[in-house]
Amino acid sequence: MSVHKAITKHSHSQHEKVKKFAELESMREFEIDQAVSKCRNGETFSVDAINAVTKRINELAKKGIVPTRKLVTKEMVKEYVERLEK
Repeated sequence: MSVHKAITKHSHSQHEKVKKFAELESMREFEIDQAVSKCRNGETFSVDAINAVTKRINELAKKGIVPTRKLVTKEMVKEYVERLEK
């Protein structure tokens, strides 16, 4: 394989990782917004969907170039809502 083709292949791979990260990050933000909304309304909420996406992001991060994200607890959501309401 020529150097040019190898660089092109590597660049394409990196681009795909960044693209996938952006998709997953958007999904994660949506799930966080859902949990925050339910918490603010006094409804029962779960962080399972948030953390499922977070785990996918962190698996992708193991392959390099994209950052990891922290798992979210119910307490974190509650604390965030408390700060919003102050």
